[in-house]
Amino acid sequence: MKPIISASEYVSESAGPRPPVLLDVRWQLGGPPGRPDYEAGHIPGAVFVDLEAELAGPAGEGGRHPLPDPVEFGAVMRRAGVGRDSSVVVYDGGQGWAAARAWWLLRWTGHRDVRVLDGGLAAWTGELTKEIPSPAEGDFVPAPGALPLLDADGAAALARSGLLLDARAAERYRGDVEPIDRVGGHIPGAVSAPTGENVGADGRFLPAGVLASRFTELGAAEGAREVGVYCGSGVSGAHQVLALELAGFPDAALYAGSWSHWTRDESRPVATGPEPR
Repeated sequence: MKPIISASEYVSESAGPRPPVLLDVRWQLGGPPGRPDYEAGHIPGAVFVDLEAELAGPAGEGGRHPLPDPVEFGAVMRRAGVGRDSSVVVYDGGQGWAAARAWWLLRWTGHRDVRVLDGGLAAWTGELTKEIPSPAEGDFVPAPGALPLLDADGAAALARSGLLLDARAAERYRGDVEPIDRVGGHIPGAVSAPTGENVGADGRFLPAGVLASRFTELGAAEGAREVGVYCGSGVSGAHQVLALELAGFPDAALYAGSWSHWTRDESRPVATGPEPR
């Protein structure tokens, strides 16, 4: 199944006999909480899910946005109406990072029918509502492990043996600036691949063929090389995993702790500059 859905496709499906469960996960890195924006107006039927509190565990040893406890994540999804056989559509404000995080978590925990609304709320031309839905309890039970996951050692090994993509902005990869984490730079051997280059000016994903060319130029080769992704804290990296799937490189591994976890241990090596090593 294609991991994204257009606004017009969603309208058509929502009018059918089995409308998708719709999740609003608006969030901004370092910005205010998304709940007030949701309450001010959202796509009809959307249930708000808080990335900081419900799509991540407490910040600490695991990084800034460690994976949530699967049992707690399952409870959140069931309260939102997600069932084992539900079709799920997720959107955010338009950047796509938060929506991709929810997409990745659902896929990682075994849900097969989940898509990101391409372009997010910015692509929605229909009405908005302030009405808060009360969905029936779902029956989705997470079964973690359906997508590959990397720890720090696995990411370091993959940077040597396969292709490890760094999804952060190029200046953070080079170490020119580091506005969030302890130190700038990148995991030695990782290749710079900013997430922002997966989308056009409208925030929608580039065509699959364009994405395939991009990742091929970065070193991906279908079926011939393992691919992994990391970012600052495992959010925009999920967007990169989704883009890779669109491009025909499914099941890329995510280093969920990412740079915020890597740099907590001062003994781990850090590379700077434009080259992988």
